[in-house]
Amino acid sequence: MPIIVNLDVMMAKRKISLNELSDRVDITISNLSILKTGKAKAISFSTMEAICKALDCQPGDILEYSEEVH
Repeated sequence: MPIIVNLDVMMAKRKISLNELSDRVDITISNLSILKTGKAKAISFSTMEAICKALDCQPGDILEYSEEVH
């Protein structure tokens, strides 16, 4: 998939754990993990908004498009 999820990078920059982000965003750890590993097929705008608010970042800080195969 040409969409790369950099959620783990932003979490590391903000020094926030998966558990803490899960609590702040009110999303299960398992769903965040699926997103973090790039296995999610979709993400809602409300979820992206909540993550961006919790991490004080922009959607482009989390999602990246690349035609290269990773």
